[in-house]
Amino acid sequence: MRTALVPEVPTLVLDPTDQAPRLARGFLAERFAEWGIADDYVGRLVVCELVTNAYRHGEGAIVVRVFRDERDGLVVVEVWDGGEGQPMIPPENHAATSGRGLMLMAQLVQAWGVRPLNEGGKVTWVKLR
Repeated sequence: MRTALVPEVPTLVLDPTDQAPRLARGFLAERFAEWGIADDYVGRLVVCELVTNAYRHGEGAIVVRVFRDERDGLVVVEVWDGGEGQPMIPPENHAATSGRGLMLMAQLVQAWGVRPLNEGGKVTWVKLR
């Protein structure tokens, strides 16, 4: 019987502080540079939004994973946290001073979603174009 080797997924574990988004942007930029992807702007924007949401609304450590989908080669960004709340795009509110980040992010990516983790919490994922 042959065992397939699964490549290690680049992973960053962050404390839930106001420094987490900056550290996640740097982590993503390093992965893109390793892969020879020059334009990391949307990726940095997306990881910043997801990590900021995890910091503000989630619980516990924040885990960031960045990898390429084996099927199509597109970059996937995952942000895990221990909170049970689900990220969602709120109804349009012209008076609101925040709450538009996920809506803007959704327009820039191929797909995104949220799935619960067996051990509690959730992972919010994005597939970049």
